[in-house]
Amino acid sequence: MKRIALFISGTGGNALNLLRACREGRVPALPVLGLASTAKAGGIPRLQAEGLPTVAVVRKEFESDEAFSEACYRAAEAAGAEVICLCGWLKKLAVPRRWEGRILNIHPGLLPRFGGPGMYGMHVHRAVLEAGETESGATVHLVDAEYDHGRIVDQLRVPVLPGDTPEDLQKRVYAAEMELYPKALAAYLAERA
Repeated sequence: MKRIALFISGTGGNALNLLRACREGRVPALPVLGLASTAKAGGIPRLQAEGLPTVAVVRKEFESDEAFSEACYRAAEAAGAEVICLCGWLKKLAVPRRWEGRILNIHPGLLPRFGGPGMYGMHVHRAVLEAGETESGATVHLVDAEYDHGRIVDQLRVPVLPGDTPEDLQKRVYAAEMELYPKALAAYLAERA
């Protein structure tokens, strides 16, 4: 069973979802660490309440993305993690060769559209509505050197309904994320077994 680290920047909803999917046997992985990019992340106490060891690696304490990223990888490696799952992670990660192909991210839109720097959270939902799209969804992809760029593992589509607000769309996409991420992670791990 692969050992995974869950990287969060906020409330940790996707991380809790993956943690529970692993414990219920829907994903053949063992979460070994919750890592937050800020000590104020609401997900830290939520993951701790589930018994998962957590650590905060704070971006502003490092002079570069590379130094920050290396500290994150060292913490994951110290916990024995073999795969990293980004769960609402908002900081730039420099991906060294040793971690290529072993970091997954969930994005609240259908990549390759509506991705890239600044495209996260409500910014994505607003952009989808402003573009007049008829559908949105969630994407799980491998992380590489560019924002929201790596190989797509899986996507789940949701309709954009007439009169949707960004908040309405966010709720529907978030529900899709909860369904998609465990399924995509399980498929990714099966591919590598």
